[in-house]
Amino acid sequence: MTAFVLRAVFAALGLWLATAWVDGVSVDSAATLLMAGLLLGVVNATVRPLLMLLTLPLAVVTLGFFLLVINAWMVGLVAWMLDGMTVAGFWPALWSSVIIGVAGAGQEISTRP
Repeated sequence: MTAFVLRAVFAALGLWLATAWVDGVSVDSAATLLMAGLLLGVVNATVRPLLMLLTLPLAVVTLGFFLLVINAWMVGLVAWMLDGMTVAGFWPALWSSVIIGVAGAGQEISTRP
């Protein structure tokens, strides 16, 4: 449970950085930012594995680059589900997912023994 919460906090940190660095991504408040981090964790745990399985041949053909598209879809899905978060198209969602992924990698590095 603590790993999920830590992952959600790092996702919220990545979203915060994305709102600062990527034009077209905005979050209304800090509470919405934390809620978006939690929701992104839930979406990545439930919807993302199914999409990865369904698009596996395309991911293999593109040498894994299609997984960036799936991550962008997950950010867009979270923005669609939350009222206080907006993403203005595919490219802001893609760059946001890259930033969130880098922030998540920081979480992986910080929790290794």
